[in-house]
Amino acid sequence: MQAEELDEHYALLSVSDKTGLVAVAEALAQRGIRLLSTGGTYTYLQEAGFAVEAVSDYTSSPEILGGRVKTLHPRIHGGVLADTGNEAHREDMSQQGLYPIDYVICNLYPFEQTVAQSEVTRAEAVEQIDIGGVTLLRAAAKNAKRVVVVSDPADYEGFIRRLEADTLDTEARLYLAHKAFELTSHYDAAIARFIGADRQPVADEQSWPYHTITLEQGQPLRYGENSHQAATVYRNPGCENMSLLDAEQLSGKALSYNNYRDADRAIRVVGEFSDPAAVALKHMNPCGVAVGDSIQAAFERAYACDPISIFGGIIALNRPVDAKLAQMMSQIFLEVIVAPAFSEEAVKILTARKGLRLLVLDTAQSVQSGQEYVSINGGLLRQTIDQSTELPREQINVLPELWDVMTNNQPTATEIKAMNFLMKVAKHVGSNAIVVGTDTQTLGIGAGQMNRVGAAEHALKQAQANLDGKETPLILASDGFLPMDDTVKLAYKYQVKAVVQPGGSIRDQESVDFCNKVGMTMVQTNRRHFKH
Repeated sequence: MQAEELDEHYALLSVSDKTGLVAVAEALAQRGIRLLSTGGTYTYLQEAGFAVEAVSDYTSSPEILGGRVKTLHPRIHGGVLADTGNEAHREDMSQQGLYPIDYVICNLYPFEQTVAQSEVTRAEAVEQIDIGGVTLLRAAAKNAKRVVVVSDPADYEGFIRRLEADTLDTEARLYLAHKAFELTSHYDAAIARFIGADRQPVADEQSWPYHTITLEQGQPLRYGENSHQAATVYRNPGCENMSLLDAEQLSGKALSYNNYRDADRAIRVVGEFSDPAAVALKHMNPCGVAVGDSIQAAFERAYACDPISIFGGIIALNRPVDAKLAQMMSQIFLEVIVAPAFSEEAVKILTARKGLRLLVLDTAQSVQSGQEYVSINGGLLRQTIDQSTELPREQINVLPELWDVMTNNQPTATEIKAMNFLMKVAKHVGSNAIVVGTDTQTLGIGAGQMNRVGAAEHALKQAQANLDGKETPLILASDGFLPMDDTVKLAYKYQVKAVVQPGGSIRDQESVDFCNKVGMTMVQTNRRHFKH
């Protein structure tokens, strides 16, 4: 191949999203770069008045298989992958009649948008799996020393500016190559997720040592847990549960890192209940949870549990907010309120509180099964979401099949309702967790203590203070078993009538014996709900 032939500069343009493409083509053409294109992109550029050569003419091979094969040809990939500084490559190019392709402008079929449609068929989804585009991007990114690859229309302006200033240096090329590989990685993960979602396992299926997750639409936050920490929030496109990232924000500044974590925990708690429910939460632990005949009654009970800790906290509700409830909440300093809807009058009342964030989210739905992740240095922990099949969303008054009565005393219908309610709260309280209350509200919560007796003491003292001398039968729920009788002895001093716990300790009998001695009731759920 002659030197003058290597001086020919080609750009291949093949895009699904044609936003900004005319400006890119114009910048390339003005510098004498010859344009190659395929299918709809070729037609689009022709109609825009550009001198553009069809890839099928350039390769002397027609597009085949209904467009599935267009750019998969040695004249294309040889031109992209060639190292023109390598003599052996130059000889191959000469023998094969290849020209170097110096620019690849390419984005991919909208696979994720296609599969997001509820009625899409598998056949329709498969047709939106881009093969040629992904191959082009990978080839161009691999050869970034010579080839400039642009995969995101958001980069067109910077690319044009650098092209015109002749400043497409190594760092700029590596930035664009890195982005192209990130795109193809995300794209492949989305396809794998779609294929894996509805396939049936096969008998001889082998475990796969890799697990790929892909995140999108990262939004930088003001800071992380503390002001010196950088933070970003990303969307997990594979999540089918209710998510704060789907909420409509009606007021207030953007959510902070801590707001996201606290509000996420709050909506998980409120999702446990089908009755009107209110959750007040602070520092990743509920400080008050209640149900009622109305959402106003539920909120009043939740607030009454701990009117001090709720200050600066987060409220999650599973019913719409009207003016009456808004007026109640407007008297408190809150960071975030999440609810399925807010009336116009409620919005007017609540937005008078400067900085209060109002989020509209369908919190009346339950949390579905799925995966959740926690980061550790050097990796991730993955587990299935804690689905409480023994804790139905409804307030039950009959003993669930999984539960066993451990004592001589049998629980009353009201006590069973209280056990169901309180265990659903304890499930979301940091271990060791003790929750004390009734069938409609928490009265004391002991969270994150290093020993269970300490958690119980905190919860029981708070419950006693809230009762203020009133004679109310108390129920105690524990997230872990009670291997010694110290917790039930303490509970008895505070007039607890019934205890619910997972059971399963080899020393359960000590607690059972004490309950039998004093006439308390104890039920085991046979399922543990630690929250670390």
